Amino acid sequence: MPNKKEIINIKNEFENELFNSVIPFWEKHSIDKNNGGYYNCLDRNGKVYDTTKYVWLLARQVWMFSKLYNQVEQKDTWLKVAKNGMDFIRKFALNENKRAYFTLNEKGKPIYLQRKIFSECFYTIALAEYAKAVDSNILLNEATSMLKLIWDLSSDPSKVGREKLEGDSGLQTLAIPMILLNVIEEVAGTDFFEYKADIQKLIQEVRKHFINGKVYENIKQDATLENSSEGRLLNPGHAIEAGWFLKHWAKKLNDKSTDNLADNIVRKSYETGWDNEYGGLYYFLDAKGYSPTQLEWNMKLWWVHTEAIYANLLLYSSSKSDKDWERFMQIKEYSFQKFRDTKYGEWFGYLNREGKVTHQFKGGPYKGFFHIPRALLYSVKILEKLINENNE
Repeated sequence: MPNKKEIINIKNEFENELFNSVIPFWEKHSIDKNNGGYYNCLDRNGKVYDTTKYVWLLARQVWMFSKLYNQVEQKDTWLKVAKNGMDFIRKFALNENKRAYFTLNEKGKPIYLQRKIFSECFYTIALAEYAKAVDSNILLNEATSMLKLIWDLSSDPSKVGREKLEGDSGLQTLAIPMILLNVIEEVAGTDFFEYKADIQKLIQEVRKHFINGKVYENIKQDATLENSSEGRLLNPGHAIEAGWFLKHWAKKLNDKSTDNLADNIVRKSYETGWDNEYGGLYYFLDAKGYSPTQLEWNMKLWWVHTEAIYANLLLYSSSKSDKDWERFMQIKEYSFQKFRDTKYGEWFGYLNREGKVTHQFKGGPYKGFFHIPRALLYSVKILEKLINENNE
């Protein structure tokens, strides 16, 4: 079990990384002062290498700066950054049916609309968090309306343009119930009573994916497994993230069963995903040990590791288990050693299996200002709680 000094040192390390490396990088390089919004595609030193704007990354950045303003300090600079993105996405991100585009050009003209709901999800949490920052019932009501739309879209893939063909077995993905749990948490906050039945339904949907100690990304509608590459697919980072979403809800609902499920999902997924030879967590695995068909399956990605940092620390905060602390320290040490860029700030996103950087950029189509600062901020909150407990 760690002593108070060790916890304080880690908290200071996390705060230094967040406030002196990660946040300044995006404040300095990502803001589009001419057109509004943010540039997402930033090279190692922050230079913009592609002006395409990704709506889900724009929205995540609005959410993150709003969250910093709401939970850390009401800094005008953070609110201005959030407003720059919020104004842009409210003006350009949605089509006439309230569907959120996936990509926009530099000036906000639409490029591509995905047949998925994730851009809408992140647009909605951005609205909700920014609404709290500026105390706007109008924006909060808009977020609530968007949540209803997302719920409707999630019920039928054809509503987002995904036609069900004759040979499609209709696998159910983990991504839908887990992201909806997160969106409801962000929109409703502590006032979630009207969503309680939906939350319980979503928890049960996630529970169905946890079979024989493994979290399967895709299962049949009857909650059984399909013997295919897609049906055997494991994504340890995704499962770990789902685990801490569940743990948040377990606390809100005072639900011991869900809390146990969350702990088991995080621990089992971490054990399954850890690379015993080179360290770090695999991106994808096949449940039966076949080679995953994803060519990047054995790479080490930033977001997988940041989710595991926070999840393991969250587990330790309630369990006080030496093993949970050991897992937290293992993933923390690997991540800070391998992903951090001590020269230009921020983190690299992609490593090969051996832990060598494969892509120099700090921002790209799927990497923005979200997973790293969220994990650092949430972890600091847990570390503060542990320090206060040591003072009692």
